[in-house]
Amino acid sequence: MPDTDATPWLKNTWYVAARSDEVAGAPLGRTLCGERMVFYRGPDNQPVALEDFCPHRGAPLSLGKVSNGHLVCGYHGLAMGCDGRAASMPGQRVRGFPPIKAYPAVERYGFIWVWPGDPAQADVAKLPDLVWGDNPDWAYGGGLYHIKCDFRLMIDNLMDLTHETYIHADSIGQKEIDEAPVATRLDGDESITERYMSNIPAPPFWRMALRENGLADDVPVDRWQVCRFSPPSHVMIEVGVAHAGHGGYDAPDHVKAASIVVDFITPESETSHWYFWGMARRFRPDDASLTARICEGQGKIFSEDMEMLERQQANLIANPGRNLLKLNIDAGGVHARRIIERLIRTEQGAETLP
Repeated sequence: MPDTDATPWLKNTWYVAARSDEVAGAPLGRTLCGERMVFYRGPDNQPVALEDFCPHRGAPLSLGKVSNGHLVCGYHGLAMGCDGRAASMPGQRVRGFPPIKAYPAVERYGFIWVWPGDPAQADVAKLPDLVWGDNPDWAYGGGLYHIKCDFRLMIDNLMDLTHETYIHADSIGQKEIDEAPVATRLDGDESITERYMSNIPAPPFWRMALRENGLADDVPVDRWQVCRFSPPSHVMIEVGVAHAGHGGYDAPDHVKAASIVVDFITPESETSHWYFWGMARRFRPDDASLTARICEGQGKIFSEDMEMLERQQANLIANPGRNLLKLNIDAGGVHARRIIERLIRTEQGAETLP
């Protein structure tokens, strides 16, 4: 029978564990999907992910150091190999030491990805194919927040952008978001929510983006938001504005400012997650100062979400028996949760076969 105490996230899949620049000289400890892991770079500079547990006395290996491609425990000097087996220890024979868990890890698109489930099922071909990743025609900038709420609350937040009118009134919010109809559809294991607005004023953030792209910012625009959830917990949001009357979403590049809001949401526990946020854009990709300014603005926007989500989580913990309403605007998040639940049932069924 499936495990009735299973956690609400998938295991046999790739999650973003860290930005590439976070895993440099020193080991990085991070709890992901309920498991304490340590990340470092092995002898070939490739990322390594191990259980953050020294088999000698149980000390966190993340408090140690990296030496000659080995992870050396900071307590008594036990050196661990990339396979999770003890390699050496001063004055001791380590051949009989029990191994610790090693997780498949790979580096791509400027991130370290980890597979917390069955290592035999890890397949790099299952990493997401990102149109903006490693593409010189695109620029990407982003950041990381540790947020104390269920990762599914963040998915709900990103799949229903109605909240922009209220939480982000000074940057990307506007009343026209409330007034525009929302359409939600399923495409295989993806949930997609779309909203299109025609002949409206651009909000402050998008006026800035128009100016930076050499376009007038004081004319009516067509605006779009296409939110796409894909398992295990990624949300890519196509956003942008175009001078009105040129086709909106399909307008040529010379009359619009468009980008992809990138959201990698990695569970830590049932009430906390790691939120890797950013924006990929296709205009002025070589302008590092523009990337920094957009990143600063995005960071402020997402910090507003963080405060709301953490307080929402506290309310839900304090009121465990309360039922929440499900409205039309919630359909994208509801479908995303159902996709996750269905895939977890499938995963559990596969794992419990004799």
